[in-house]
Formats: sequence, C-alpha cells, structure tokens
Amino acid sequence: MRHVARASVLAATCLSLAACSDGGGTSDPQPSPRTVLTFGQTADTAGADGKGTVQITPETVVYVDKAGAHAPEHDLFAVVTFKAGNRGKDVVTTTAAQGGFRWKTHGGKTVKAGNSEGAGSIAPDGFNDGGGKPTVRADTFQVNTVAFDITTVQKGGTLVYVDGDGVAFHWKVPFTSSGATADALKSALK
Repeated sequence: MRHVARASVLAATCLSLAACSDGGGTSDPQPSPRTVLTFGQTADTAGADGKGTVQITPETVVYVDKAGAHAPEHDLFAVVTFKAGNRGKDVVTTTAAQGGFRWKTHGGKTVKAGNSEGAGSIAPDGFNDGGGKPTVRADTFQVNTVAFDITTVQKGGTLVYVDGDGVAFHWKVPFTSSGATADALKSALK
C-alpha cells in the first residue's frame, strides 16, 4: 500500500513539473476556458498552430442597423473591438482571420464572425481592419474589430474565441452598446 501511495505522489509531482515547464515555445492559456469571462477581461490564448501566447481582450460592443453602405441581412450588426497583445519575444499569430471568433446566442446557436457580406466588409477607420490583423509583433498590442450579422433577440450573447490549440474562451457580451470606445466606433461605422 505504501508503494502505491509513493507512486501516486511521484506521478502527481511529475505531472505538476511538466505542467510548469517551458514547453519549447508552446502556449499555456490562462484562465480556464470553462470560465465565462466578463467583457473586458483578458485571456491568455494559444497562437495559431499552438505557437506562442496571445492576450485577447474584447473591449467594446456596438449594435448598429447599418455600417457605411452595408445593411445587415438580419436585424443588426454586432461589432466588437478586441485587443490582441503579445508580451513574447517572437511574432505570434491569432486565429481571428481563421474564423476564431464566434457569437453564441442564448438559444445555443453559433454565428461566425463575418457571417454575411456586410459583416465581412466592416472595417471602421481607426480600428485597424475588420476581422483582425492576425499577426501581432513582439511586445505590442493592437486593437481590431470583428462583426456579426445577428437578429435583435441574439443581442447580449456570448463571444467565443477558439485559439490555436482548439480551446474555446467565452465572454458574456453586454446587451446594449458599451465600452470605452463605443461612441468612437459608432461614428466610424457611419
């Protein structure tokens, strides 16, 4: 019995040490993807193909019934600004341009970013390009946007970001337009 207990402690110690190791450039996402984060809270996510770590922070959401010359196919556009940060020494790529962002409705339906011609064309001035520039240089951050074409009842859903390891991170999105740059974003979408 004593040998079994020692073996269990030894195995747990080895697993703990392995979890804390550098991993040869692989990612170590935090916080747990099972947690629904507050809008504005940062998550450390794996870069594309599991290389590097990208800090993803959704900061602002606006709901508009028109963006420039584009009208939604459904009721409105939900446009989200997010900050992508890289505290590492090497360039890291997000999964934003690979369909990493999704909008999950209260009923469980999932809508991909850029799910209509209008949503895919939204690129507000002053907020980089729509869809998010995928490459983040070392020790920098950038602010980008993603847009979803949704119905009115789908407002206030959950923003989902699937990282390079296939792990999904979730943020509860406010039901009304909000965030530090909401007014500026609305103006840029006119």
